[in-house]
Amino acid sequence: MQSLEKYMLPCLNKELFGVECMGCGMQRSISLLFQGEFVAAFKMYPAIYTLILLFGFIVLTLFKKINFSHKITVALGILNLVIIVTSYIIKNFYN
Repeated sequence: MQSLEKYMLPCLNKELFGVECMGCGMQRSISLLFQGEFVAAFKMYPAIYTLILLFGFIVLTLFKKINFSHKITVALGILNLVIIVTSYIIKNFYN
């Protein structure tokens, strides 16, 4: 999987401004998931599992009608937003 890292896209925000964006770490987190490093993937990007849950639910709703799917999708989206913003603040201002 080390060879996978050479194909990862660089963060333009970090390269241009020197500050990580809210998506920094997602590619490496996915790479760690493929390697079976589940705790390390969470530490790299805490929203990885809730994002997988969100996208999995969206794909499921394409094939099966689920009651209140819109409300569940919005709730999962808000949960992801809160996790992403919180981890961004902690990573950039408290480390």
